[in-house]
Amino acid sequence: MASICHVRWIPFLPSSLCSRTSSVGKEIARNIIMALRSVRVAIIGAGAAGLAAARELRGEGHVPVVFEQAAGVGGTWIYDDDDADEEEEEEEEEEGHHHHSSMYASLRTNLPREVMGFLDFPFYSSAIINGDPRRFPCHEEVLRYIQEFARRFDLYGLIRFRTKVLLLNHLNKHKQQWIVRCRNEEEEEEYEEEFDAVVVCNGHYAEPRLAHIPGVDSWPGKQIHSHRYRVPDPFLNQVVVIIGAKNSGGDISRDIAGVAKEVHMADRAAPAARKLLPGYHNLWLRSMVERADQDGTVVFRNGGGSVKADVIMHCTGYKYRFPFLLPGNDKDDSAVVTVDDNRVHPLYKHVFPPRLAPTLSFIGLPFKVIPFPLFQLQSNWVAGVLSGRIQLPSEHQMMQDVTDLYSELEAMGWPKRHTHCLKYNQFEYDDWLADQCGYSKVEDWRKHMYDAVSEKKKLCPETYRDEWDDHHLLQQANQDFQKYL
Repeated sequence: MASICHVRWIPFLPSSLCSRTSSVGKEIARNIIMALRSVRVAIIGAGAAGLAAARELRGEGHVPVVFEQAAGVGGTWIYDDDDADEEEEEEEEEEGHHHHSSMYASLRTNLPREVMGFLDFPFYSSAIINGDPRRFPCHEEVLRYIQEFARRFDLYGLIRFRTKVLLLNHLNKHKQQWIVRCRNEEEEEEYEEEFDAVVVCNGHYAEPRLAHIPGVDSWPGKQIHSHRYRVPDPFLNQVVVIIGAKNSGGDISRDIAGVAKEVHMADRAAPAARKLLPGYHNLWLRSMVERADQDGTVVFRNGGGSVKADVIMHCTGYKYRFPFLLPGNDKDDSAVVTVDDNRVHPLYKHVFPPRLAPTLSFIGLPFKVIPFPLFQLQSNWVAGVLSGRIQLPSEHQMMQDVTDLYSELEAMGWPKRHTHCLKYNQFEYDDWLADQCGYSKVEDWRKHMYDAVSEKKKLCPETYRDEWDDHHLLQQANQDFQKYL
């Protein structure tokens, strides 16, 4: 197998670097890449992040192998009809089986396709019959785009489908190589394989995060997380309390309101007095839930009243989960990373654990971002670091950067669980990555379009997907896309 210090000729440029640099820059880059390291890399997951990593790593001259537990590419964008009952759910959890998809039938993107797409692979409307041409398309259209990305860049041959990664372990005390233990679900066989590096792309929309509600254990109603929501029909004539009023909470509340008796959407920022939302006779915005009582009552904070409810649905986000990594704490040298209140520690720039860099990396942890371009930039950075084209700081310097970040977040009053939230600085982060990789910065039109949509969503949550006024930005985007046709 390839060694971490093996040198080989690389006959092609990183795919994204080719398309986003000048001809002079390409020639300089080609001369540099001719003598860079090539390593064998395990990629965990064949969602958008894993596919981006596979393309960038192969483009850099590495040898990626992608492990995917599902039967197809797409990750969380693969819709499944989840009709398991509560007993089946408990059995699955005990056996370690987690439903990966968080898609519900009516889901449409909350970003326009022009913004969503990879930097050099525009997300054009599908030309196939029954495609969705809307700027904010349905989840099926996003999956088709991801599948087309995999086809266009010939990535299917790199993927081992129906193969679950069970454990990552170090091959030796120097931690320069990894043993990946897997199970082929079709053959029901386990085996181990050695790799020079591992890139974790297993997503973070599979492990539900539940709100803490005093008294809920003795409350007689049903609790579910939005992760298992698919269609509104099961909530016919029921009283439903939705915890969370962000993207999924808002969309699902409106979806269910068409069949439910009442829907009460609880939000931390809502005033105590309930508010009937415009256009609905049965959908209220309420203050956050204070407690749940044995008689079926759900009580809202700040004197916001109460309601007897049949269902509490948690639209409260997800936890990071890496079941294939050795457990431990930050004082235990065997621990790869720890997850404490949704902070994955320690990670330099949300990607590299300093002690194990560059042989272990994580793609796609930041949230409140435009994901696909971020995946691409992070992946190219990782690929360049592994080849030697890009240099990391020392372990000490990377740890100091992590410590400085935590200090800044604490000074801002930012909770630990928002460590990887880039709501206010994603473009600063993207541009830093672009600079590391030798890319041009993220396009201005993409940044402005994202900001415009974010503002429109606040003002017009019901209609922002279908009524928009950024035609000048759309024109700029389409002009920019011509270079990739």
